[in-house]
Amino acid sequence: MLEIQKVDFALVELNLFLDTHPADMQALQQFNQLAQLRKQLMASFEQKYGPQMGFGNSFSRYPWQWVDTPWPWQV
Repeated sequence: MLEIQKVDFALVELNLFLDTHPADMQALQQFNQLAQLRKQLMASFEQKYGPQMGFGNSFSRYPWQWVDTPWPWQV
């Protein structure tokens, strides 16, 4: 979870930077690399602890897992 939070922080900062510097290719490449890393980290985390994001952003195995997974502060 800590690694995901670090990547999320960097993604937010890069997102803000790219809002004012949309032609910065290096920042855009870094953003895309971190977005891919976040996707991989989240997939690994969800395999171990269950779905983390609602509204169709995370899949659930059968049976419905939202009621069985730990809360973020319990991980």
